[in-house]
Amino acid sequence: MLQKIGEELWVADHDFKMMGIALGTRTTVIRLGDGGLFLHAPGPLSPELIEAINALGPVRCLVAPNDFHHLFVQENRLAWPDASVHVSAGLPAKRPDLASASVLGDTPPDLWDGEIEQVWMRGAPKVNEVVFFHPLSRTLVLTDLAFNVINPSSFRVRVFMRINGASGRLATSRLLKSMYRDRALGRVSAEKIFDWDFDRILLCHGDAVEADAKAKLKAEFAWLLDT
Repeated sequence: MLQKIGEELWVADHDFKMMGIALGTRTTVIRLGDGGLFLHAPGPLSPELIEAINALGPVRCLVAPNDFHHLFVQENRLAWPDASVHVSAGLPAKRPDLASASVLGDTPPDLWDGEIEQVWMRGAPKVNEVVFFHPLSRTLVLTDLAFNVINPSSFRVRVFMRINGASGRLATSRLLKSMYRDRALGRVSAEKIFDWDFDRILLCHGDAVEADAKAKLKAEFAWLLDT
């Protein structure tokens, strides 16, 4: 169910398995100034969740923020057919049914311009993650650029996180690091993130970071920033 996290900011956590690993996933909901809703990484729906989201306002946009988090876009599209769909750069080729969607870059579309900022993390052409910043709540919204699985839900999750060098802390997985083909290009994108004044990080996998968020992420991103 929906949980209020900050000013005009909610999350919905979902059960989800990736490669048989129960990592879970998270949808972030931001209410815009006109009362419409921005849904980041739309996940599986239930009648109860649809009702809770509708109680917040009309869904204006569905955002698939990287080339992996797209599995539930059509399900959400059916629930909110009037919402515009915005996808990462690699998805139109990967998902022909999303070919007509708006492609995300560094410039926010008119729908959320002035309310949510964004950076396209270049250098990883199989990921194409777009990072978002909500100034009103001072919240950074990540998808797979970092995990923060403090208390693994199972032995398999614990082993998976340990193998990926992301056990029990805010960390970028070894798998994602391996997908960066041009780290210098990625560094330029990452530097823009740290120009933002954020003190909270929401992620799709793991706990929110509520203290020293910027410093912790900057320390973890040394693999990219020091390239």
